[in-house]
Amino acid sequence: MQSYKIKKINNIAKEGLKLFSNRFTVSADEKDPDGIILRSSTLNVDDYKSLLAVARAGAGTNNINVARATECGICVLNTPGANANAVVDLVFPMLGVWKRNIYKGIEFCKDLAAMDPAKVSAEVEARKAAFKGEEIAGKTLAVVGLGQIGVRLANGGIYRLMKVNGFDPAPALSNIHQLSPEVRVCRSLDDAVGDADVVSLHLPLIERTRGLVNEEFIARMKKGAVLVNYSREPIVDEAAVIKALDEGYLEAYLCDFPTPALVRHEKVLATPHLGASTSESEENCSTMAVKEISNYLKYGNVVHSVNFPNIESTPSDKTVCRLIVINRDVPGMIAFVSNIFGDNNVNIASYLNQSNGTVGYNIIDVETDIPEVIVQKIKENKDVIRTRVIRFARDKK
Repeated sequence: MQSYKIKKINNIAKEGLKLFSNRFTVSADEKDPDGIILRSSTLNVDDYKSLLAVARAGAGTNNINVARATECGICVLNTPGANANAVVDLVFPMLGVWKRNIYKGIEFCKDLAAMDPAKVSAEVEARKAAFKGEEIAGKTLAVVGLGQIGVRLANGGIYRLMKVNGFDPAPALSNIHQLSPEVRVCRSLDDAVGDADVVSLHLPLIERTRGLVNEEFIARMKKGAVLVNYSREPIVDEAAVIKALDEGYLEAYLCDFPTPALVRHEKVLATPHLGASTSESEENCSTMAVKEISNYLKYGNVVHSVNFPNIESTPSDKTVCRLIVINRDVPGMIAFVSNIFGDNNVNIASYLNQSNGTVGYNIIDVETDIPEVIVQKIKENKDVIRTRVIRFARDKK
């Protein structure tokens, strides 16, 4: 029976960790893990020589050197959608807090504590007009990024009687199918944000989104709009936003990433990275991450990877060994691997291959043991990144 060592980094919800079977040992002190499960801590995969997989209990993976992980044949998994409700749950209240002047009203009410109780009611009636706000119903919301969070936010806007524009440069069909038909899916960023009263960002942090919201982006927005960032801090150029606030071009900036410059600004409402900070979200992320990394280590199946193609194969009752071959996506690899098996008189019971344009991933099942010579000959190919043999005959519980 193959066993696996898991290193736990950060506070991972116990509801997920208890799903690891007795084939897994989990420790925060593990020095040479097969797998790592973490939240937002920075991880350098080169620090762990035996590492096979990393599971991020959350959506963003900018805290992991993913490109290097790919070079090393390390699968990086995340949990898209697990914290979606938590983020949406926060964005709309924050928008309401700003639009209805709730935070100013609360501060006013605190000052009433020192007043004569008999005068409080009259003071409230005399001063409440100063806190009059606006409803979000009827306003136009632009959602930039139509992943799990963006889709739910867009649908939430429709539910709240807003007009909603949605834009994603590369939308996933499965997400688009979940959109309300009342959401207007735009073909360009300009079309989405140009008439929006509120622009909400829900994008991953990748090279093309870093610093996306700069002076040029803001100039495309409607004057007097509210900018909302509950995705990733580096997507927004802070200096450009502060300049737009100072000049009155933006009405407000609502975000989850406080900095000294932002929290000093009267037109900024910042929360201390609370987007996914609910017990439900943490449990969902932990559960999803544990299931994904368990599935990968035990069976070689890839679900929700950011660097490997998604691929799953259920071994038959007769499968004794499974060979995983991870390679650069070049022509001829399937024939190369198949020929080596044939040259060594080993019959392939099942061969499944998938590619994401960068990495090819192969799952080969056989009903006998796999001779080491086969594995060694495959490894000799310069385009093979990594191989792994999973022996089911010894794995059965």
